[in-house]
Amino acid sequence: MAEFVMPQLGADMTAGKLLGWRKKVGEKVSRGDIIADVETDKADIEVEVFVTGVIEQLLVQPGQKVPVGTPMAVIREEGKPVAPVAARPLPSVPVGPAVPPVARAPVIPIRAPAAPSERLRVSPAARKLAEDLGIDPATVTGTGPGGRITMEDVQRAARPAAPVAAPEAELDRQTRMRQAIAAAMARSKREIPHYYLSTTIDMSRALAWLTQENLKRSIEDRLVYGVLLLKAAALALRQVPELNSLWIEGQAVRRSDIHIGVAISLRGGGLVAPALHHTDRQTLGELMNNFRDLVQRARAGSLRSSELSDPTITVTSLGEQGVEAVFGIIYPPQVALVGFGKIVERPWSKGGKIVSRPVITATLSGDHRVTDGHRGGLYLAAVDRLMQEPDKL
Repeated sequence: MAEFVMPQLGADMTAGKLLGWRKKVGEKVSRGDIIADVETDKADIEVEVFVTGVIEQLLVQPGQKVPVGTPMAVIREEGKPVAPVAARPLPSVPVGPAVPPVARAPVIPIRAPAAPSERLRVSPAARKLAEDLGIDPATVTGTGPGGRITMEDVQRAARPAAPVAAPEAELDRQTRMRQAIAAAMARSKREIPHYYLSTTIDMSRALAWLTQENLKRSIEDRLVYGVLLLKAAALALRQVPELNSLWIEGQAVRRSDIHIGVAISLRGGGLVAPALHHTDRQTLGELMNNFRDLVQRARAGSLRSSELSDPTITVTSLGEQGVEAVFGIIYPPQVALVGFGKIVERPWSKGGKIVSRPVITATLSGDHRVTDGHRGGLYLAAVDRLMQEPDKL
């Protein structure tokens, strides 16, 4: 038996609304099939299933808002019996912004911290909400069964610190997206000891090669220089693999697959950073097609859940906006973020002579719990070397 649960589609997500099921009870599903559509603060997401079997029960009705990690369906895996599972009441979901808009110390009920030998009883959803709000669960009075701390208890503890919030129905997606992004970035700056590095890369070889390569391609198959940067960022991770990690439960977990999360601005504001799966294994032509498709689907609101949950590192570029350098905030649980600015003409020393060269500023935001400036510097140097041999990308 397998439980299909509400996935966490990014560190800034605490709950999602089920828009509808794509499959029915008794219907067979295969790994990778779309099983449901879920609304988040950022977009409507097509959610995939990761087991093969038959749907035994659907535990959630369309229109319900479900906390991350809550079972939504029961699937009988192939060749395995399943015992009936009774439908369970859904934990309530907080209403209003994920982070209080006014930063001040919360006034919370006084409660003696739990003794070292006492196991704190708190639901996973409540623990996550407390973490996002900067509240120690040990200081919250639990009103659930056996003194269990619920999401309502955490909300109640935080309420004195926040102004009265508008009902969620009154908040448009744009507002909710900004709140969700703010919650994730506040958590990142609070928990991750960032370090920042930058280097300047000569792009003359890459641009000359790109011009010649595009002459061989049809108009619809031509490449943009951003695809070369994505491929170089991915291949450089093979040389400094610790940057391709996730920080999970107090330790770095290195990933063998390289899934570059691409920061994409959305119409009307806000952004998402879905994954280009196996970026390092794709040819430049495949990468160009998949990148174009990802951007179109992100802006149309038709991303898949795996594309939001799988990124192992994020690449952001603000070159089109005229920005020369971007020093981004790491997106938890990732441990690094790569930034690229616009290409500009700059004086460049070559063979004792000063010449003009098209250059780009590449930056790295790193997590000091996992790497340091030395390893980060090796990574940026690897990106630079790769860009000097564009025909090998």
